[in-house]
Amino acid sequence: MRNITVKMVTAYLLTILLLIFLNFLLQRLLPGDAIIAMYSGHEVVMTDELYAELVSRHGLDLPLHEQFLTYLSELAHGDLGYSYICHASTADLIMDALPWTLLLMGTAFLLSAVVGIVLGVESSWRRGRRFDRSLLAFMLLLDGFHSLVIGIIALAIFCWHFGWFPSSGAMTSYLSTGGIGHIRDVIWHLVLPLATLTLSMIPGDYLLIRNSMMLTIREPYVLTARAKGIRERRIKYLHAARNAILPFTTRIGVRLAHLITGMIFIETIFAYPGLGLLTYNAISNRDLPLMQGILTVSVILVLLINIVVDLLYQKIDLRVGYAY
Repeated sequence: MRNITVKMVTAYLLTILLLIFLNFLLQRLLPGDAIIAMYSGHEVVMTDELYAELVSRHGLDLPLHEQFLTYLSELAHGDLGYSYICHASTADLIMDALPWTLLLMGTAFLLSAVVGIVLGVESSWRRGRRFDRSLLAFMLLLDGFHSLVIGIIALAIFCWHFGWFPSSGAMTSYLSTGGIGHIRDVIWHLVLPLATLTLSMIPGDYLLIRNSMMLTIREPYVLTARAKGIRERRIKYLHAARNAILPFTTRIGVRLAHLITGMIFIETIFAYPGLGLLTYNAISNRDLPLMQGILTVSVILVLLINIVVDLLYQKIDLRVGYAY
């Protein structure tokens, strides 16, 4: 088992290094001139002398391998570059936005997982009945709506029509209250983005658990448990659902990668100050250092989550270890 873990971590580290190199290379393969793009919004007369000085300052006159080694050295020291559009360190901008994204993404992930698993288990246990047919039809319908559409509908109804929730931000500006009042204000701003993201994620969780459960309830150990007279709820959740969740665990890493990408739509719609909105602003302003820093952090975050999921899966399903 220890050898498996070492090989797995080594493979992930090599993957991180490869993706960092691709991220580094992508900025240099984009059409146009990087220096012109970074300083296009500034009132600067770009003379030949100034252009040559900026190229030298950013190290763009060095060979590609030296630029990459310099980039790795800066990453090792926590330096993700400088945003010339926001006039701030890229690392500081990302660290300011990351907690809001983790709050929204983590809460939505937990809520959708719990609701999707429970509904999937109950629906498959009542397969073919009115509850199962109605819930399946609703989930298929909901799955057809993109999170962008759900967010716009939520804004139109609950913000613009009823005025129950704020339409933007993560907290009220210049709020004087602290403690419970501050937490309540953050939750109040979180409700609509959280509901939109959760609703867009539940159908996928529900359908996966439902299909997995329908295969699991036919296994011999479930039939044996029923023959022994064990209570139905205990069979449903401790015997069948426990094994039906295994495919869901496998899907977590891929799901979180898509979730990070989808945050751009949610946070842009609600002007929620997380990594998604920061990415949108970086792309809109052609802020290349900020785009590169966000992509680097996102890649490392996704791969670290996948490492944790792989290690956790070995503990949940011992067959994975024996397979090696």
